Amino acid sequence: MLFGAHVSIAGGVYNAPANAKKIGCEVFQLFSRSPRGGNAPVLTKSIVAQFKSAVKENNQAESYIHTPYYINLASTNSRIRYGSIKVIREELERASLLGVRYVMTHLGSANDLPRKEAVKKVVEGIKKILAGYQGSALFLIENSAGSGNIIGDQFEEISQIINEVPSAYAGASADRRQAQSKIGVCLDTCHAFASGYDLRNKKAVDGTLQKFNRIIGLKFLKMMHANDSKTDLGSHVDRHEHIGLGKIGLAGFKAIIRHPQLKKINLILETPDDESGMQESDLKVLKKLRNS
Repeated sequence: MLFGAHVSIAGGVYNAPANAKKIGCEVFQLFSRSPRGGNAPVLTKSIVAQFKSAVKENNQAESYIHTPYYINLASTNSRIRYGSIKVIREELERASLLGVRYVMTHLGSANDLPRKEAVKKVVEGIKKILAGYQGSALFLIENSAGSGNIIGDQFEEISQIINEVPSAYAGASADRRQAQSKIGVCLDTCHAFASGYDLRNKKAVDGTLQKFNRIIGLKFLKMMHANDSKTDLGSHVDRHEHIGLGKIGLAGFKAIIRHPQLKKINLILETPDDESGMQESDLKVLKKLRNS
């Protein structure tokens, strides 16, 4: 298990690995474009080479891309929905160029749509994203905190989406298997906790992982976001807190880090970036729990 954080790409994506090393990351996450909109910066051969070289020079084992904030695969607004499909596919292709291992995304909100119809739109959207995709980066669904009518807060819904994407393919069974092989899950600890999945101690972590395995399957769990929660269990409010200062607490993260089924699952911090050195401190806390 390796630890990292979401880091800045200011000045170019090739600056991210050095930013990661500066605060003690072993792996890192980035946006490859502005998270709020606009065209993505072109990835020239030179930029790709600089990025890959910087990853090696700064001793970063892996990297991951998070999609922009505005993604909504269930939107009834065609511009937003098809724009989301286009952006996610672009991010998968960009990640493959850069040698980034995973691209994770939130699925969006059902808003006023019936839940069943919204989930169907999400499945259709993911099918379009993966159609003909031959890249190396894996598409990850990130669980949500469940505020409002956000999709993907419950394990059952994530499982339904994963299972229905390959079945939506009309081609041979090999094509369906290939579609499912391109999908995984990024489990955010704060979001899971806010959605009612307890992570406060070893017994709770064991129980939540057993549920995940029974409903989704641990084979789909590829990475985790390590965020403590400012709000209570089942609050459905997404408020990240620094490690050990929130409602999950140190005992919960110790149980996660030491869990035998999570040894190969890397953790990425998305704790508040308040420029006070707290993310660097959070990484030290995680490493202490790992090494103690």
